[in-house]
Amino acid sequence: MKSILKPLLMIVAMALGVTAAATLPARALVELNVNKGNVEPLPIAISDFQGGDALGAEISGIVSADLKRSGLFAPIDKSAFIEKISNPDATPRFEDWKVINAQALVTGSVSKEADGRVRAQYRLWDTFAGQQMSGEQFFANDANTRRVAHIIADAIYERLTGEKGYFDTRVVFIDESGAKNARKKRLAIMDQDGANIRYLSDGRSIVLTPRFSPNRQEITYMSYESGQPKVYLLQIETGQRELVGDFPGMTFAPRFSPDGQKVIMSLLRDDGNSNIFAMDLRSRSTTRLTNSTAIDTSPSYSPDGSKVVFTSDRGGRAQIYVMGADGSGQTRISFGDGVYSTPVWSPRGDLIAFTKQTAGEFQIGVMRVDGSGERILSTGFQQEGPTWAPNGRVLMFFRDSAGGPKLVSVDLTGRNEQSIPTANFASDPAWSPLLE
Repeated sequence: MKSILKPLLMIVAMALGVTAAATLPARALVELNVNKGNVEPLPIAISDFQGGDALGAEISGIVSADLKRSGLFAPIDKSAFIEKISNPDATPRFEDWKVINAQALVTGSVSKEADGRVRAQYRLWDTFAGQQMSGEQFFANDANTRRVAHIIADAIYERLTGEKGYFDTRVVFIDESGAKNARKKRLAIMDQDGANIRYLSDGRSIVLTPRFSPNRQEITYMSYESGQPKVYLLQIETGQRELVGDFPGMTFAPRFSPDGQKVIMSLLRDDGNSNIFAMDLRSRSTTRLTNSTAIDTSPSYSPDGSKVVFTSDRGGRAQIYVMGADGSGQTRISFGDGVYSTPVWSPRGDLIAFTKQTAGEFQIGVMRVDGSGERILSTGFQQEGPTWAPNGRVLMFFRDSAGGPKLVSVDLTGRNEQSIPTANFASDPAWSPLLE
């Protein structure tokens, strides 16, 4: 896939006649304030893209599904449309769209170029202001038309919310199949909506905790192929794999630093203590960050790389702690009832997601980086392992139900919970950065 990324995002991202809209006062154009506590989904009409036979309808369908799944948009049923778009470059009859309360309208087209590439273009209209808000065109080969749809959805999301989208991303996870007492576990990767699943390992050995590099299409994960857990790096596109290090004892939950140059993990030594170590991937030198007689585990860097969040039971039961990236200033920030685990720093830097077990329930929640403002977003039986979308607005995790784990997403309001379709059981998701 790597070979097509540059041609695709060469995107001849030509603006399609947006100068008129750009001269209007900002308040004249529809917008969605995602920083309010409860956001009412914005009614939006997404017409089938013209041309390309069934491809146009497929692309508009993916755009519609992406926006709907975010919980911020309410695509209007096409059966309610009064105007049937036949020329996506023509100005729509705005009155027809205001009648059905479509505050925004998306039109577009798909065509085949002489060189075989697909050209897709869209226009976003503010129906009440009667203006075009944005418009771009994109080029891709046949294998990447889904990516074009995700990129268009991201562009619409950003124009209407003012924040980056998260649709042109992938998720790496553990695919689980077979009987519960003989479960086959394979590394797998898919688009964020569950499409295009591809397997990265053959299932002959147990693999766990895959994690994305923040700036490359590379993951770190654990494998038991030698009988002991070892940490590997895997280049997703080439399949090239290398051993990070052969550590004595057990290794847990490796994660990348924000610059991708380090891996942080917890190591269990013979004395039964689990402490946190960071390894420089260039020099392979290892630095010990905690030195306690407790179990310190699940480290995660802040997005600027200056701090690390982790869990420790040094106070009697597992709670969340924060320290400097050099191990200094170790401070407890959670004080709630129950047991905390798997803390993950938001890519926005403002929140820490976590799993909490209390009163026989598993909860997915968030708190501010000083531990204040704890909010529970989802409660269920045996759910854990949150991972952030790259814009810091949505979490994905896994929940064990009906015989095995499945992937679930939830936004920061806790009201928009979505099941992520996978062919088999699935656990341990990790969200990629936006593709390039």
